[in-house]
Amino acid sequence: MLDDQFNKQRTTLVRDLASRADPFIKRRLLDLASRYEKGPPNTKPLPILSLNDQRTSDRSDSSDAD
Repeated sequence: MLDDQFNKQRTTLVRDLASRADPFIKRRLLDLASRYEKGPPNTKPLPILSLNDQRTSDRSDSSDAD
């Protein structure tokens, strides 16, 4: 809930700045404001890998073949 309040306040601030900016900066600020309105992207957590799950490689170390 705190993040939602922050995003709303930040969106208002950025839109206010955009209303006073030149056209190039205005477009960028409005894009930023729309990102604040969307919120964080929905992502799924990465899988947890075990440290004991080591895969062997097919490479041979050429320095050992002397």
